[in-house]
Amino acid sequence: MPIYLDRHDTPDEITPEHVAEMHQADLKVQDEYGCRGFTYWFDDKRKTGFCLIEAPNKDALIKMHDHAHGAIPHQIIEVEEHFVEAFLGRLEDPKVVDGQALIISESAFRIIVVSTIKQTSLLKDSKNGDKRNAFINAMVHVAHRFNGSIVKKNGGDFLISFANLKQALECALELQSEFLNYVGQSADTGLHLKVGIHCGNPVTEKTQLFEDTIKLAERMCAIAKGSIVISSESKSLAQAENISLLKNKKLISALSHSNEIFLDQLMDFMEVNWNKTELKIDDFCKGISISKSSFYRMMKSLNGKSPNTFIKDYRLDKSLALLYKQKATISEITFECGFNSPAYFSKCFQDKYGIPPSVYTRRISDSNYH
Repeated sequence: MPIYLDRHDTPDEITPEHVAEMHQADLKVQDEYGCRGFTYWFDDKRKTGFCLIEAPNKDALIKMHDHAHGAIPHQIIEVEEHFVEAFLGRLEDPKVVDGQALIISESAFRIIVVSTIKQTSLLKDSKNGDKRNAFINAMVHVAHRFNGSIVKKNGGDFLISFANLKQALECALELQSEFLNYVGQSADTGLHLKVGIHCGNPVTEKTQLFEDTIKLAERMCAIAKGSIVISSESKSLAQAENISLLKNKKLISALSHSNEIFLDQLMDFMEVNWNKTELKIDDFCKGISISKSSFYRMMKSLNGKSPNTFIKDYRLDKSLALLYKQKATISEITFECGFNSPAYFSKCFQDKYGIPPSVYTRRISDSNYH
């Protein structure tokens, strides 16, 4: 049977004791609806509750809640057990001392850290393999040392969940320090570590766990300038928890809420239109309803690049991934990525990465290339 995580937005007067009673009421009637309640999370500060339930379908889950206590979920998504455990740390009720009532006052709100090793040059990349692999192994230990849970790992790309913002920030700073120790300066190696940090609840109006939170963290990591980029909500949370960012302001930069809105609009449009050869700045302005002067200003604030450079670099990053897969020729990738000619593509590729695409593909084919 499918497993669901639902969200309840509770009134201010609801307490952890009330939610514990509602959970027990669910367990008493669950068999009538073919359901099985695993556990729940309740954030008394944000007044949000989340129930993890196995059920034949969403309708059965709703009917069980309605019968038990009348609190209908505001949102329900289907989930996979291993992702719930990776993000939230458990799949069942915490153990309690004999004779005590189970009252959970544990938030499902999480800080999501996305990190990636970005390629800034390919000149020395054939010599970076061992350093990069050593750092990737070190990343696992650093994440665990700061109580981070690694949700996904793909090469040098990591998705890590934290319950504590201070530990998430300390982990990000330690990762940057370890990157320098293992890999070295970007100018020397052509590699740069980027980290994006955002926070949120597991169930929103989307269909996947932490979907909105992950997407913004990934986009900040990919596009926004800075080594460690945090969202406006993360900055506000840091201020509320008296976490000072000033001493690390050279490494940590925070987006404003307007930056985030622009970033999402920009990337929503870019992800659909990036490979259109005729793509122009006017198309962006029309697509996201912004004046040209505002577009240039927001691009500079967010990314530090001109719009044309941003488009070109975005396409080149896409081409790098396609070349690595070796499933198409350089000419095919040229036009697939929105460039007008292979000659111009090769020039742009070499300007950015230091070698022509033909050399890069030969390196990939070389059995000694790592």
